[in-house]
Amino acid sequence: MRLSKRLETIIDMAYCWISLQEKEEKQGFCVADVGTDHGFVPICLIERGIVGRVLALDIRKGPLLRAREHVQNQGLQERIALRLGDGLKPLKPGEAHLVIMTGMGGELMLRILKESPQIRETVRCWIFSPQLELSWFRHGLKELGLAIRDEVMLQEDGKYYVIMKAEPGEMYYPEEYQYRYGEQLIRKKSQVLAEYLEKEIQKFQKIREQIQKTARAETVGAKERLQEVEEEIEQAKKVRELLGKTI
Repeated sequence: MRLSKRLETIIDMAYCWISLQEKEEKQGFCVADVGTDHGFVPICLIERGIVGRVLALDIRKGPLLRAREHVQNQGLQERIALRLGDGLKPLKPGEAHLVIMTGMGGELMLRILKESPQIRETVRCWIFSPQLELSWFRHGLKELGLAIRDEVMLQEDGKYYVIMKAEPGEMYYPEEYQYRYGEQLIRKKSQVLAEYLEKEIQKFQKIREQIQKTARAETVGAKERLQEVEEEIEQAKKVRELLGKTI
């Protein structure tokens, strides 16, 4: 089964974490895919021998029915269990060792995590790919006692995606730009992040020009917004400098 670049990265991240665990442990490992959609990730995890059992969860009946059809076509009904429900609620404490959550906004993911503390406390590894609110999401993980151990940023079909691996632990970044753009990505000098930063800087520079040209540029609201935009540009340029990139 061929997957998108984003899903392949998720599969690879799961494989890397599981491969580092003790051999005796791996035999009983279970992965939960929250928001499984078509069920492609669970199927690949099984077919590639990465894990022996997967729980495929979705809040919507339609995607779960499609996932069921794909699972049955591959003859994997005994190894992939499909469950209908909101977030982590279909899981039992200690049932899943690794949980994958993708295709949602960061705020929604945090809500799901906060609503199921009894599940959150028993999961050993998380793989997230929030679509929005990345800075908010990283701050939220910190407050929940989860530490980001790895991040990958990629571009696919004109969109940028960030995939994170997190484990229980403490996380603290002294600078706000580390939460906004990802300390792990900065540390690895991600080329994709560098490309993204150039577009971010250009975007905010255009916003700055538009604010300065408007007739109400001297209003309190315009000045506050202009200050926010200047801070965004400064943060992006700081990270670009750390990556060793200049225009």
